[in-house]
Amino acid sequence: MNPLVLIPARMAATRLPGKPLADIGGQPMIVRAWRQAAASGLPVAVAAGDPEIVEAVEAAGGVAVLTDPDLPSGSDRIRAALDALDPDGRHDAVINLQGDMPFADPDLAVACAGLLEAEPDCDIATLVASEADLSDRANPDVVKAVLALPEGARHGRALYFTRSTLYGDGPVWRHVGLYGYRRAALERFCAAPPSPLERREKLEQLRALEMGLQIWAAVIDEAPLSIDNPADLVAARART
Repeated sequence: MNPLVLIPARMAATRLPGKPLADIGGQPMIVRAWRQAAASGLPVAVAAGDPEIVEAVEAAGGVAVLTDPDLPSGSDRIRAALDALDPDGRHDAVINLQGDMPFADPDLAVACAGLLEAEPDCDIATLVASEADLSDRANPDVVKAVLALPEGARHGRALYFTRSTLYGDGPVWRHVGLYGYRRAALERFCAAPPSPLERREKLEQLRALEMGLQIWAAVIDEAPLSIDNPADLVAARART
């Protein structure tokens, strides 16, 4: 398997406009995210929706490709960047890391790639972590993954993802929005329209499940900090 890591980023974020260039300890957020990903040892590029992002990444020594700013999702953005960077199809897998996770462990990209390699039936690999707090169970902003996970196993097939409250005994897995796609699965996914469950839950990964693609999830010890609003940015700056 020959994976390529792509990090989608655009300036027009509703809750934190200009987020990719927000300063964290003297570096733009997207540069920190790129450096963390590059430490995985895998090839990395940024799929940028704006020229300012390309300039920041290239100034730091990274690779970035400018994509249409009006693309509807990060998945469409990485598909466009993949076509531009690798038209000959040398990379058979794509790891989609998030530009708003500037402290993400480099091993997370490796974990996604490893899951694709370990499970031949896996079309899309992703990650989950234990709930951080009991309040996560009823929080619609916390996406929960429902897994077929045998006792003691560290990865299993995803049956569903939801924002709804989960009841009953057993762990509640908090979804970490990083993905590894087989290239053919990414192409199929991006070619399909939004699905009914995707529109209902506002969760893009449900489109893949409705299409019959298999998503597998690996358990990680802790979810990385995701910067979604000004308070998250304050917390990130406090870590540097």
